Amino acid sequence: MKTFNEFGLEPKVLRAVTEMGFEEATPIQEKAIPLAMEDRDLIGQAQTGTGKTAAFGLPLIHKIDVSEDRIVALIMCPTRELAIQVAEEISKLGRFKGIRSLPIYGGQDIVKQIRALKKRPQIIIGTPGRLLDHINRKTIKLDDVQTVILDEADEMLDMGFMEDIQSILSLVPETRHTMLFSATMPPNIQKLAQQFLKNPEHVSVIPKQVSAPLIQQSYIEVQEKAKFDALCRLVDMEAPELAIIFGRTKRRVDELSEALQKRGYTAEGLHGDLSQNQRDNVMRKFRDGSIDILVATDVAARGLDVSGVTHVINFDLPQDPESYVHRIGRTGRAGKEGTSYTFVTPREIDHLHLIERVTRHRITKRQLPTIAEALEGKQRILAQQVLEVVENGESHEFKAVAIQLLEQYDSVALLSAALKLMAGERKEVPIELTPEDPIRVKRRPGGDIRSQGRRPGTGSGYYNGGNRSSGGRQGDRPGGYRSSQGKSGYEGRSYGGNRSGEGYKGNRSGEGYKGNRNDRPQGSSGSNREEDFANR
Repeated sequence: MKTFNEFGLEPKVLRAVTEMGFEEATPIQEKAIPLAMEDRDLIGQAQTGTGKTAAFGLPLIHKIDVSEDRIVALIMCPTRELAIQVAEEISKLGRFKGIRSLPIYGGQDIVKQIRALKKRPQIIIGTPGRLLDHINRKTIKLDDVQTVILDEADEMLDMGFMEDIQSILSLVPETRHTMLFSATMPPNIQKLAQQFLKNPEHVSVIPKQVSAPLIQQSYIEVQEKAKFDALCRLVDMEAPELAIIFGRTKRRVDELSEALQKRGYTAEGLHGDLSQNQRDNVMRKFRDGSIDILVATDVAARGLDVSGVTHVINFDLPQDPESYVHRIGRTGRAGKEGTSYTFVTPREIDHLHLIERVTRHRITKRQLPTIAEALEGKQRILAQQVLEVVENGESHEFKAVAIQLLEQYDSVALLSAALKLMAGERKEVPIELTPEDPIRVKRRPGGDIRSQGRRPGTGSGYYNGGNRSSGGRQGDRPGGYRSSQGKSGYEGRSYGGNRSGEGYKGNRSGEGYKGNRNDRPQGSSGSNREEDFANR
C-alpha cells in the first residue's frame, strides 16, 4: 500500500489529507490517483465505502488553480444525500488550498442556489435533474469544464438519468478529463463509457473475503466520548496477553497510548512519524512482553508480524473494508485462536454493515461490560493464571518466603494482595481524547445503502419520505412530489407506479421534457445547505 506522500500531491492538499486522518491509500485510491494525475480517462469499479471520493477528489483539487473563477469541474451524483456527502469531503480536502465547491441538488430553494453560484465556485457537485434546471436557466455554464466525474454511475442509470447525463455531457467541451465510477458494469454503463470516455483505463478493486475462522469477531456500540472508559473495561475483563489497538490517526495513537499509561497500563504507540530507531524500540518491548498493549495506525502496523497477539481492538473503525481484514488478521495466527473487538459509534453502524457485506462475515454485537463485570472477569482470569502456575509447579523458588508469610498473616489476605499486585495499579485519572469524526457510508434515499435502497411494494422504487399510493421513484425530492402541482407538458410517463393515473409533469421553457426528473424538487422544502459550502 502507498502513502499519500508518494502521489506527488501539493503540500496544502497533503495537509488536508493528514488532518482528515488518512495515511495509507485504499486500493482504489492507489490505482486511480496516478492515472487521474496524468489526466487519463478511467473507469473505476469499486464498492461504496472504499475511498472513491478521495480517489477522484485529490487529483482534482491538486490540479485546480486557486485563482480560477469559472466552473472547471463537474461531479454528478444520483441523489442529494450523496451530493452532500461528496461536497463535504471535497470541501475538507480543498480547505487549505482555498478551493470553492458547491453542491446543487433538488430539495433546496433554487433562488438560494443561484445566489451561491454568484460566488464563483470552481467545482459543482450536483444531481442531474437540478443541474439541468440551472443549465436551462443559464445560471450554470459548462463551457469551461475541464474535468467531469460520474459517481455511482450505475445508480444514476438505474434511476433513469441516462438522457439527462447525455444532455449534460453534450454541453461540456470534448477536450476534457472524464472519470466514471460504478460498483457494477452492466451494458448501459459500458455504452455510456464508450460514448463519452476516450481510451479509458479500467481500474477494478474486488475486496478480499475474510477467511479467519479462528478469530472471534465482535463489535460494541458506544458513543465517541465513552470509548476510552469502554476500552479500559474491555482490557480489564479480557486481560489480553498481547493486544494491538488500532486508532485512525497519529494524533489518536499518541493520545490513546499516553492515556493508557496514565491509567496504569503498559502501552506504547506506533505510527508513521516515529524514527526507525523508535519503532524498533517499541517493537522490541512488545515482542519481549515489556509492554502488552501496542497502539498503532494502519500504516505503522503494515508488515507487522508478531506471534502471540491474542486480541485486536479497533478503537476507531477503519476507513475501508480491506483495512478491517488486515487489522484483525494480526491475531489468530499459526492455528491459534484470536479475538477482535470493534468500537462503533451510533452514526457508524451503516459503515459496519458495509464491512460485513463486503467481507461476507457477520460481526456479533456485544454489550459493553459493566464495571462489575469487568472486575469479575479480571479476577477470574488472574485466578486462572495463578492456578496454571500451581499446576505447572513453576513457583518452587517462592515457597520459603510463602511459608514465612503464612506464619505471620492470614492466607486469604496474602493471596488477595498477590492478586492485586498481579492486576497492576489502575489509577482513575480523568481522560479526555480529541474526538474523531465518524465514518459514514454514502446513503441512499430512504436511509438505506445500495443493496437495500429499493423497497418492496406496488410499483417499488426509491422512496424518500413521501407516501404515494402506487410507489414509484421518489429520487431526491423531499416529502413526496404530487402530480397535481401544476406542471404541464410531460408525456405522462410514470416510473414504478401509476400515481393515481397521472405521470408527473415538467415544463422546461414551454417544452415537455423527456427523462426521469428523479431529483426535481418542488419549492424549498429540503435542507438549505448550499451556503455551508459556498464559502469553503
